[in-house]
Amino acid sequence: MNRPPIYGLLAQFDSPQALVDAAYKVHEAGFHKVDAYTPYPMEEVIEALHQHDSKVAWLVFLGGCAGALTGYGMQVFAAVIDYPMNVAGKPTHSWPMNIPITFELTILLAAFAAVFGMLALNGLPMPYHPLFNVPEFKRATQDGFFLCIEARDARFDREGTARFLQGLKPTEVHEVAH
Repeated sequence: MNRPPIYGLLAQFDSPQALVDAAYKVHEAGFHKVDAYTPYPMEEVIEALHQHDSKVAWLVFLGGCAGALTGYGMQVFAAVIDYPMNVAGKPTHSWPMNIPITFELTILLAAFAAVFGMLALNGLPMPYHPLFNVPEFKRATQDGFFLCIEARDARFDREGTARFLQGLKPTEVHEVAH
């Protein structure tokens, strides 16, 4: 008999320490498509799952570089190439006068890259998530501690992963439908 595909398996824990211990064991078992849900930020869970690599910092750096190059290039193009003016024999390219606009565009494009990069990498806006199908998941914002292993993980096996999660002593393990 063929069972319908699922989003993953969700384990519910009764304490933050139980979630941290389970997160270490899940990472040691080789699962990578894993996420934890807690009512407040827990640095220990991020460390346990080794999820502290962020692409947002690189996006901000690249946005800042693009802003600096755009600001400086735009001014040099206008003053030197497009409309050069000889005023009292001074050079058409004077870099000190270009600093304020270059700085402002650096900050502006870095901020845009931070906001839009964060939204894109988090998959936002997301009005619906498969975890909302699990009634107990609403406790994640109050006093619930959850760990979800996604079905798209290379090591995921429906029965094997369910047995593995049961061995971590959660209060419940739920199948998450799409």
